[in-house]
Amino acid sequence: MMDSYGRNINYLRLSVTGMCNLRCNYCMPEKGITKKAHKEIISLETIEQLAVSAVKLGFEKIRITGGEPLVRKGIIDVIQEIAQLKTRGLKDLGLTTNGTLLRNYADQLKKAGLTRVNVSLDSLDPEKYSQITRGGRLSDVLEGIQAAKEAKLLPLKLNVVLIGGVNDDEISEFVNLTLEDDVEVRFIELMPIGEASRWDQDHFLTGTEILKRVPELLPLAVKGQGAVARLYKLPNSKGRVGIISPLSNHFCNYCNRLRITPDGKLKPCLHSDLELDIRNYGEDYERFLLDGICAKPNRHYIQNENYEPILRNMNEIGG
Repeated sequence: MMDSYGRNINYLRLSVTGMCNLRCNYCMPEKGITKKAHKEIISLETIEQLAVSAVKLGFEKIRITGGEPLVRKGIIDVIQEIAQLKTRGLKDLGLTTNGTLLRNYADQLKKAGLTRVNVSLDSLDPEKYSQITRGGRLSDVLEGIQAAKEAKLLPLKLNVVLIGGVNDDEISEFVNLTLEDDVEVRFIELMPIGEASRWDQDHFLTGTEILKRVPELLPLAVKGQGAVARLYKLPNSKGRVGIISPLSNHFCNYCNRLRITPDGKLKPCLHSDLELDIRNYGEDYERFLLDGICAKPNRHYIQNENYEPILRNMNEIGG
């Protein structure tokens, strides 16, 4: 479906929970969050129906996010139901995870019909990883990544949030992962959302910092409408490096996505407080999605001097 600015909106990000077993500094308050009442979050059945409606409207790509989606009870069944839409036009069903539970679920996810996973990994140093995540174990994530490879949840992408003064000393180490491994390491600029808005001023680094630190990276042609990552590779490497720069080099002109939060709010733009509430639409999910498409702005205004950071934390929106 085309929006008001000629962009083909064909990608739906469905956040199934705001809960997470980690407490990353830029994503969630240190004290954690208050668990929402069951009636406040959208049901698994509603999630499935939203996916059906999206595919009817021409959406070709759906990504399950959180929070940590693997902590949501019944998530395998949901993925199995959504995967059946591949016979009706769905081309890609992905999941973004912190990877800590992936070793227990990778095979089930693949059998359920999941196409691939993105794993959040902000440090390759066990102690630093624990600090960023407030208690997470790097070994759990590495085991999860290996399980995803063995289950053929491919292509595998590793999401690295760039945090100046925290993990920028690991840029070369992350890039070197692509030398012998067919993986895409994606560096993502820290965004001023919720908890991260407090960090932004002191810890923000532009994506171009990657190219300064690793000048031997070679640019690759962008493939596909709506691609948000500028792609590079080291000479003779098996994998690739992606740089996602929503602030310093925004991709609003070809943004092709809608987001739905765990409590049933549709966000036409990640960086806007504008939200549509599913409860105002009864069971007319197609109208809900169509109104979201119509409400998409031309671009975000993060760098406008009057911009106010999003108050919701990233786990509440869907990473």
